Amino acid sequence: MKKFLNEFKDFAMRGNVIDMAIGVVIGGAFGKITTSLVDNIIMPLIGLLTGGIDLTKWDIVLKPAVTEMVDGVMTETTPAVMLGIGTLLSVIINFIIIAFVIFLLIKGMNRLRRKKEDEPAVEQPAAPTSEELLTEIRDLLKERNT
Repeated sequence: MKKFLNEFKDFAMRGNVIDMAIGVVIGGAFGKITTSLVDNIIMPLIGLLTGGIDLTKWDIVLKPAVTEMVDGVMTETTPAVMLGIGTLLSVIINFIIIAFVIFLLIKGMNRLRRKKEDEPAVEQPAAPTSEELLTEIRDLLKERNT
C-alpha cells in the first residue's frame, strides 16, 4: 500500500498534472466569466435589438401545463413540457466565446513556437577533418623529434 501511495504522489507531483489542474481551475473561472458576460450583457443587448424580447426565457411549449381546481385553489397538476431555445442560444454563445479565446491562445503559442524554431542556431566552428588532425599530429611529432 505504501508503494502505491508513493507512486500516486510521484504521479500527482509531475509538472504536467499540476499544469493540467491549474488549467482546469482557470478554465472553470473563465467559464463563469463568459456565462456572466453572455447572460448579463450579450443576451440583454440581443433582446433590445429584437424589440425587448427576453431571449433567455424564450421557450417552445410542446405540451401546456395541466391545472385543476383543488380545494378552491388552482394548482398545476402536470408541468408543461418545453424546449428551452433561449437557454440553448445562451450556451451556444458561451461556447463560441470560449472556443474563440482558446483558438487565440493556441494561435499565439504556435506563433511563439515558430519564432523560436526560426531563430538561427549558433553556428559551431567546423570540426577539423581526420586528415587535418593526422597532419597536425605528424607535424607535432616531427617537432618533438628534432
